[in-house]
Amino acid sequence: MIVKAVINESILTLAEAKELLNAHRKKVAVKTKEDGEAEEEMRYERRKTFEHTAKFAKQGAKESRELINELLELEKMKEEIAVRIADLMPQSKNEVRAIYAKERFTITETNIESILDCVAKFE
Repeated sequence: MIVKAVINESILTLAEAKELLNAHRKKVAVKTKEDGEAEEEMRYERRKTFEHTAKFAKQGAKESRELINELLELEKMKEEIAVRIADLMPQSKNEVRAIYAKERFTITETNIESILDCVAKFE
């Protein structure tokens, strides 16, 4: 697939990506049905992406965005990390530490607890 130009770039959760793909799928189906033609089949990459998001998205798009907004209020929280936390929904301290493993700073126990508390609210 050749990309002509990048119009917009933003970080999405799996749930948000699933919602966008689902909306596009419905739009394509409606457009082809009005024309009287057969329904257009999704391309391989889009179909695989849709299957992945459907399988691994653990909550809805609204809930995941609310969780990200709440996580961003915590200290040492970047949007990329908040999105990973919303996608993975960690249940233990070790899972949170694994998310922060690539960062140049260590996360404190109180920060880990506050992250787990935020995640518990949205389960």
